[in-house]
This record gives sequence, C-alpha cells and structure tokens, in this order.
Amino acid sequence: MKINIFGASGSGSTTLGKALGQALGYPAFDGDEYFWMPSETPFTIRRKPEERNAMLNLDTSPHKNWILSGSIVNWNNNWDFDLSVFLYIPNAVRMERLKKREFERYGDKIYTNPERAAFYHEFLDWANGYDDNTTDGRTLQVHQNWMKNLKKPLLLIEGDTTVDERVSAVLRMLEELK
Repeated sequence: MKINIFGASGSGSTTLGKALGQALGYPAFDGDEYFWMPSETPFTIRRKPEERNAMLNLDTSPHKNWILSGSIVNWNNNWDFDLSVFLYIPNAVRMERLKKREFERYGDKIYTNPERAAFYHEFLDWANGYDDNTTDGRTLQVHQNWMKNLKKPLLLIEGDTTVDERVSAVLRMLEELK
C-alpha cells in the first residue's frame, strides 16, 4: 500500500503521515525533506528534481508499504499510489497554524531579524494565495485538476478535524479497499 497525503501548506499532511505511519507500522516520508536542500536558512534552496526523485525512490524502494506526505503534483515521477488523501481546512485556520508553526521554528526572529521577517511574510503571502489561486505553484486549483486525473482511490478530508479523526478516516478507507 502506497499512500500520498497532500494539501495546502499547514493542512496537516506531515502530521497525518507520521501518525498514520505509526498506526499502520509503515515508514512515512515527508516531501519537504526531498524538495529542500539542507541549508543555514531552511526552505530556501530547492533540490534538483532528478536528485529529489532519485532520493525518494531509493528510500521507498525497500518497502512494500509506505506513506509520502506532501504535494508532489509537479514532480514528474511515475509513482502509482494505492490511495491519495487530500486535506482541506479553512484558510483562516490554516494561516493561524502556519503563524504558530513559524514562531515555534524561529521564535522572535520572524519579527526582529529583517531577513527572517522577510522570509516569514513572503511565505505567509504565498501560503495565503492557495485558496484563491493567486500564488505560484501549489494552489487549490492545481490540486483539484490533479485529483481529477487520479486513477486510484481518493479520500477527501475536509474541515478542522483532529489527527485521530483523520487517522480513523484513512483506516476506514483502507478497510473498504480490502
């Protein structure tokens, strides 16, 4: 069973991936770890697509079952997921989560360090454009178009649900697929 969990930044795909991995005993991989290069200023240097895909393919290849959290819409790989899970939560809730997460990661630097503050505001502006499709890259419309072309089951989880509720929804779907 190969599962992809995706949604807007701050929708909880990484959190659900980890929790679901624990519940099922599957390894969980986070797309951000492959998309971004390690750097002094995190999330600023993109990895080359062929390198990113090769790394992920290498890491997942020993496993029959695995979970990938993150939006991989434009990754141009031929993964054949058995189940895709799309998370959608209201923009206001998502943006508050992102502000909290950024503060937890960087502390007061998002306000006091000019470079970090600029990254913070640029990131929030980008993330806020998801729902109305005014940002580059990952948008609701991009995800909706991609979902229309999925050939295997898709589970939509909408609303500000708990991680346990999300895990239960995926487990129910997996039971239905047996």
